[in-house]
Amino acid sequence: MFKHPKLIPPNNEKQILLHSCCAPCSGQIMEALLNSNIKYTIFFYNPNIQPLKEYEIRKNENKLFAEKLNIPFVDADYELDKWYNRTKSMEFEPERGQRCTNCFEMRFEKTALYALKHSFKVFTSSMGISRWKDITQVNTAGKKIAQNYHDLSYWDYNWRKKGGSQRMLDIAKQEHFYQQEYCGCVYSLREVNQRRKIQGRNFIQMGEKHYGDK
Repeated sequence: MFKHPKLIPPNNEKQILLHSCCAPCSGQIMEALLNSNIKYTIFFYNPNIQPLKEYEIRKNENKLFAEKLNIPFVDADYELDKWYNRTKSMEFEPERGQRCTNCFEMRFEKTALYALKHSFKVFTSSMGISRWKDITQVNTAGKKIAQNYHDLSYWDYNWRKKGGSQRMLDIAKQEHFYQQEYCGCVYSLREVNQRRKIQGRNFIQMGEKHYGDK
């Protein structure tokens, strides 16, 4: 059985707001928080995810897993137009570029405002656990937003370490989570499909592939 390290949030807080991007990325974090007896709420705010069908698949899967663990789940607004405005003129920025920074900061701003309104003093995110993301870029965005608000901290714990990355994959296979092949936004989808075209592969099919599928 996998043994999670004992987690101690900033200021030894016992209640955390966890911004989640999807069930596969947050599964290990959810399990780890429970193992350390830390109360938390899932905050799902990801207006970058497109198309709407894809957004609903990822959101509902995350919600069902939260219900399975008896964890509160907050379904925040989609706000796609606001996301487009936030990333305007960055359509051809590379992955891990300024567009991603703006996207992270937008999602963290919404998370921080919810945290303040509902008496959370610490928030964190599942976005940095994926090997496709720059964990430093994610955490820098989180800390930048938290600094704008008194009495609020961003927990920059490295969820990948001490076997976290592998445990994330194990839970995804165990739960048969939907396997996303792009981060969520239309620009990431475009880049992945361009790469697939060069490789002679079919474009991404949504809502079909799951971890553990042969």
